[in-house]
Amino acid sequence: MALFDLDPTLPAEIGPLSWLLGIWEGSGVVHYTVGDEVREHEFGQRVSFSQDGLPYLNYSSTTWLLPSTGSGSEAGSGSGAGSGSGAGLESGAATPLAAELGYWRLGRRLGDGDPGPAMLPGVGERPFQTADAVETLRNDAGGFDVEVSLIHPGGVHELYLGQVKGPRIDLATDAVMRSASAKEYAAATRIYGLVDGALLWAWDIAALGQDLRTHSSGRLERVE
Repeated sequence: MALFDLDPTLPAEIGPLSWLLGIWEGSGVVHYTVGDEVREHEFGQRVSFSQDGLPYLNYSSTTWLLPSTGSGSEAGSGSGAGSGSGAGLESGAATPLAAELGYWRLGRRLGDGDPGPAMLPGVGERPFQTADAVETLRNDAGGFDVEVSLIHPGGVHELYLGQVKGPRIDLATDAVMRSASAKEYAAATRIYGLVDGALLWAWDIAALGQDLRTHSSGRLERVE
């Protein structure tokens, strides 16, 4: 018997990730040390997780710098979620910062019934179409393996592997591809969690010649 609730209108494989669905807005803080320099600023963020009938989530994130408040201690505390709303960016009160696009799915080997590669249709019945079938994908830790593919406009493409276990997701890069024009970026980890209805996340990176270390975190509220 399936251990998670599934909206019958969603593909079954989205079940373990379905708590991410929606549009989220809030704020956070970047705190990254490069040599002796600490780079710190507050940002607003808008994140969308959507689905289109296939067994993955579409993901997009946009962030923008927030006007300086004179103190970084409030960023990401929850009280700043309103100040990080999309209205701030649209009104011209903030400067665009970064963007990401990607796909999130359960990590399993694709078979004949799955579409692909490219636009080739699957052959035969699609697998894992019920919650009970998806339950067979649980790993030894009691969660589900996850694959996340993200692309950045600055020439970086990340492949994350990890797991979702209840309302928590842990990810680490398995591969990072950079174009010749991209800034140096070697590895990353990310954590996402649903706490009291809010989406909290933290992102560590190894970049600009530094080892893996704290980079940014945020708190988002579902707005749609």
